[in-house]
Amino acid sequence: MRLLIAAIGRLKTGAMQDLYQDYARRLTWPLTLREFEVRRPLPVDERRREEARSLRGAVPAGAALVALDERGATLDSAAFARRLAGWRDGGIGDLAFLIGGADGLDPALPAVANMVLCFGAMTWPHQLVRVMLVEQLYRAQQILAGHPYHRS
Repeated sequence: MRLLIAAIGRLKTGAMQDLYQDYARRLTWPLTLREFEVRRPLPVDERRREEARSLRGAVPAGAALVALDERGATLDSAAFARRLAGWRDGGIGDLAFLIGGADGLDPALPAVANMVLCFGAMTWPHQLVRVMLVEQLYRAQQILAGHPYHRS
């Protein structure tokens, strides 16, 4: 199964980029990060629509979509791992995670997603969300392999 993280905003050099790269290197599933920016000033709704077009354009045909959104489901790590295993074992070749910008995702994206996921009730910086996501992807990989990383 190939993984894609399509995100608004760019991780700059520094601690978050280093942490992201550390977990990304540990994954055995192929992972691609595609980052997008809308540079011109637009009203919030219009900017989110334009960001949504960029995110959707990065997604391979037939991919399962996971939208990260504050209105999504909260899963523990084991449940997230089981969901990934279900997609993998069900023949999903591509799994795309969509992360919006500072104003969140355009509502059209969660509406068409196979899953809407939330990392809790608190608001997280969108750059930090991709670090949290790649760590959870690594943790899921380790859970599925029966590795004790999950318990450490």
